[in-house]
Amino acid sequence: MIRWRKGTVESVRREWPGAVELDVTIGGDGPHRALAYPALVGRPEPGDTVLLNTTALAMGLGTGGYAMVVAVPDRLPPDPTGPGHLVKARYTPLQATVLGADEQDSPHHALLRDADSLHGTPVIVADLHSALPPILAGLLAARPGTRTVYVMPDGGALPSWFSMSIARLKDAGALTATVTTGQAFGGDLEAVTVHTGLLAAHLVLNADVIVLAQGPGNLGTGTRWGFSGVTAGEAVNAAAVLSGRPVGSLRVSEGDLRERHIGVSHHSLTAYGRVALARAQIVVPELGGEFGTRVAAEAAPLGDRHDLVPVTVDGLHEELRAAEKDWGLRLSTMGRRLDQDLPYFLTAAAAGRHAATLL
Repeated sequence: MIRWRKGTVESVRREWPGAVELDVTIGGDGPHRALAYPALVGRPEPGDTVLLNTTALAMGLGTGGYAMVVAVPDRLPPDPTGPGHLVKARYTPLQATVLGADEQDSPHHALLRDADSLHGTPVIVADLHSALPPILAGLLAARPGTRTVYVMPDGGALPSWFSMSIARLKDAGALTATVTTGQAFGGDLEAVTVHTGLLAAHLVLNADVIVLAQGPGNLGTGTRWGFSGVTAGEAVNAAAVLSGRPVGSLRVSEGDLRERHIGVSHHSLTAYGRVALARAQIVVPELGGEFGTRVAAEAAPLGDRHDLVPVTVDGLHEELRAAEKDWGLRLSTMGRRLDQDLPYFLTAAAAGRHAATLL
């Protein structure tokens, strides 16, 4: 259950669009990392008393191990103004009202009301949020200037503001915009479902390519079905029913300590092999060597239901290094950097490289 504490803001560590990272003391102990979303709670300043949810901090979570600011009791933010009737994070203490691209008050409602097709737009589907930067690196190296929109479902983080990757990719011009769907919020556009999110990316934001992967904070239980990445299979279905061209990016690892994720992760095999009922192009990276042979063999059964597309990874390591430098972004997955699990990043980049050939 929730752990509640009061704390005092000592300093602002850093900030990016939508989020402020703080140092706080809690009961005289600290400093501890805390995170505030100013659009929800206002902007905390040094010396402020803050009400904190310390559940993730107490659990020592890696991705989300922050104390979360719930309120600045002595300085509440102003009431929101303007249109918007979608309530997200519904019936939680921080439920927020946003303007949905698909709701009646939206200027885009008429465009989306009867929309039913992506007109063949490639939709790259991935399991983890960490796949987004390498996918973009592979795509943009092959086809610079591609307008790419990220559609974020609610399988991981709900606020898109939690992602520093989104902020840096947009600043660098690598990512055009973000659409948050379901209970997720904070994107450039909001949508009720993944389906209207995909349509908004195509029709409103004029995406050449759409990337759909959960936000930060993948959840897994070590069971066949108990992981949030099943949404990858559901995303394939959504893209296909809307006449898009789904491209599946495999989750591959050589550095994960958990056997179920070595080679092709069971997450990909389940999501694409069981959950996805529509046909997709599944990119199989030509990694070479014994490990590359293993990846190809483990991906082979997916060919019963999908089109397997071998893609060379030649030159992608250099493109990934260049992307880190040019975008000011550290590539990382589950705490592992680029050279600590290179096949993971090469596989995602290969999916981007292949999508470029579909334009």
